[in-house]
Amino acid sequence: MESRYVMGFEQVGAANTADVGGKGALLGELSRIAGIGVPSGFCITADAFRRIVAETPSIGTRLDALARAEPDDRAAIRTLSADVRSSIAGVAVPDALAAEIGGALTRLGEHASYAVRSSATAEDLPSASFAGQMDSYLNVTGPAAILRHVRRCWASLFTERAVAYRLRNGFDHRTIGMAVVVQRMVFPDAAGTLFTADPVTSDRATATVEAGWGLGDALVSGLVAGDVYTVRDDEVASAAIAAKTRITQVSPEGGTHDAPIEPQRQTQPALTEAQVVRLVRLGRRIEAHAGRPQDIEWCRVGDDFHIVQSRPITTLFPTPATGDGENRVYVSVGHQQMMTDAMKPLGLSLWQLTTPRPMHEAGGRLFVDVAPALATPAGRASLMATLGSSDPLIGDALRTVLDRGDTLPAPPDEDSTAAPAGDGPAPIATDPDIVSELIRRNEDSVAALRCGIRDLSGPALLDFVRADIAELQRLLFDPQSLQVVTAALEASQWINDHVQASLGEKNAADALARSVPRNVTSEMGMALLDVADTIRPHSDVVAFLQRVVDEGREDDGFLAEMAGLAGGPEARDAIRSYLDTYGMRCVGEIDVTRPRWSERPAALVPALLGFIGNFEPGESERRFEQGRRESHRKEQEILSRLGALPDGEGTTGETKRMIDRIRTFAGYREYPKYGMVTRYFVYKQALLREADRLVRSGGLREREDIFFLRFEELEEAVRTGFADARLIRERREAFRSHEALTPPRVLTSDGEAVTGRYRRGDAPAGALIGLPVSAGVVEGRARVVTDMAQADLEAGDILVTAYTDPSWTPAFVTVAGLVTEVGGLMTHGAVIAREYGLPAVVGVEQATRGIRDGQRIRVHGTDGYVRILD
Repeated sequence: MESRYVMGFEQVGAANTADVGGKGALLGELSRIAGIGVPSGFCITADAFRRIVAETPSIGTRLDALARAEPDDRAAIRTLSADVRSSIAGVAVPDALAAEIGGALTRLGEHASYAVRSSATAEDLPSASFAGQMDSYLNVTGPAAILRHVRRCWASLFTERAVAYRLRNGFDHRTIGMAVVVQRMVFPDAAGTLFTADPVTSDRATATVEAGWGLGDALVSGLVAGDVYTVRDDEVASAAIAAKTRITQVSPEGGTHDAPIEPQRQTQPALTEAQVVRLVRLGRRIEAHAGRPQDIEWCRVGDDFHIVQSRPITTLFPTPATGDGENRVYVSVGHQQMMTDAMKPLGLSLWQLTTPRPMHEAGGRLFVDVAPALATPAGRASLMATLGSSDPLIGDALRTVLDRGDTLPAPPDEDSTAAPAGDGPAPIATDPDIVSELIRRNEDSVAALRCGIRDLSGPALLDFVRADIAELQRLLFDPQSLQVVTAALEASQWINDHVQASLGEKNAADALARSVPRNVTSEMGMALLDVADTIRPHSDVVAFLQRVVDEGREDDGFLAEMAGLAGGPEARDAIRSYLDTYGMRCVGEIDVTRPRWSERPAALVPALLGFIGNFEPGESERRFEQGRRESHRKEQEILSRLGALPDGEGTTGETKRMIDRIRTFAGYREYPKYGMVTRYFVYKQALLREADRLVRSGGLREREDIFFLRFEELEEAVRTGFADARLIRERREAFRSHEALTPPRVLTSDGEAVTGRYRRGDAPAGALIGLPVSAGVVEGRARVVTDMAQADLEAGDILVTAYTDPSWTPAFVTVAGLVTEVGGLMTHGAVIAREYGLPAVVGVEQATRGIRDGQRIRVHGTDGYVRILD
């Protein structure tokens, strides 16, 4: 009769994770792979643990108390978890269970030594690795000792760290079962770890081996350093032999102890190069069986390798699935679009439909393959000029790839790939009516979209959206629209180059871009100041909005509730009017699935309260006029100084023409994306109405499930009336794992995240280097903000964040400077920083970690660095 409580390795596999935990299931899988040596053993199932809990009321009572603890209440967690551990460690193991464990030990060798390891049922899963949070015991001998250590493994499920982890990540203590692995000990000459992908660079073609003498515990725990080898193409690419001063050995009385290593042996390699290569081959076999890169623990006895554990490496960023075997070099789209967060499938697919360039998906992000361009001289020059100037870290990473040359495809026929010769973009007159006409065309098109989509449903709706995307593309890539954007950029570059060469002043164009007309994003910030002016006189409304923030409300019901307050109708109408114009915006707005301000207007309340507290009435008009005057003064100063030069009179006319082009065209830079996001919101509202229809008919569980379907899958669901619930569940789980990943700027087809660096020597020692995008120098208090809706900003603060998009513009109104981890010269944060006159440095690696909230910092937006002053 098959036992519910004890299962040999030969009985378990991936399908038994819920029974024997991740570690046990993986050991069962490993034992089936030909040529892989796995010490024999068995698993005590999670059902055994659940039986103990169910039959011991005192444990259940303590678990209930633990479930009510707050994740940040360390004192309570420490006390309650200790109580649970004590109860479990002291519980009596039922006779029947003890007999089953004894029988398994008899079959394997009752007097042999064993490793007793915890195996939580959520451990070693791809999306929620609990690695290292549970206990393992080595060199345990005899049934009584093994039962004692099994109870300790059960108790280790409730260490303070493990409990806090589960509370933070929403795991129910009662659903996380604990299995235990009991495995025969091997007494190795050497032991260590093997990563079948480089854990630092994520390169799947490079394996990393770490090795030390004796048992691997001293190495794994970090007590000693081990020899480190990297292997690529079946050869040792590098070897670093450590001074291995300590060894973990078994103790005669049980357990282990640390001992010094004799001096002559400390610097001897623990493995030969031939053994390293053979070990990696075994690892590749395990990786192929598991279907993903593995983190493996191994032991060597003589010349034989034993595998004692293997689990997926959960920190690797996925590679795009192309399946063609070609060498590819991917550049992150998110770093260009200021949206490095994971996107849901509907958002990814809609963006792919919008862009004419093929984009590849990985880890919930999009990437463009630039290898074909890098393989040709003309493509390489163009790509490096474009990306190298907009994001120097991407440019430097691509330079690293070029210098190595090992990831590029063979160059195609140059004649077949060279762009036809031409005279560049057609000239365009410096005429503000051109911008007005472009905006009018977009507004008319959106109006036609709203009219045409209003009464559609079913397949006709999806067909309409797909067809309308062609209209969106026509507007986004309208030649005249691109001419306007290019004219402003080229004029700014000309001014910066000319003024620096003639007058020695850097980034002069930044001041000339202050308060330019028709900048829809900067106008959005000013318009919210006007809303604050409407609310400010009404104290009851201000107090009510503060309660909305304090209560953490996200719904839009508060707008209707304001109507009963003095001044409430005026405040409500002002907010609704603002939302009519800008309500389609939100953080991460290129992902259509993100909640818009119109859907969660409470996201604007913190900014409104900040404006009310920090500014006087009429601030928007004063700011715009101040920026316009400063721009005019700068223009006169530049023209005067140039005219005073010996040969300056001949260039003042051209300088004036370029300044006029900046003032005429720079504001339009923000409009195409505004038009696109406006269109996306119309699509979203219509698609959610269709989702509601599917929910009512039983074909969909909840309306937002459509966010986890690609557009073509949604088309099929609408056509058939049913969505694949299993697929949606899998996509939700995948999205949660993607959210925890950090996307690289540059990624190769081997999975290597290629990093770039700033190759500059002009910054002070210790400064954080970035890209200067808005000139000026400012000192102030750093406010490290990850969620704009939670920002508590005061006038004069310096905003430090990962990235900004147009939705962050209200924060720009208050702050005095900007520092971001992601960004380029023409990204939205840079454009609005120049518009508002904020010194700004972007592309500062790890800025939100290297700068602490509240520190005083100096932002040098002219030279591109940040100094921490205290």
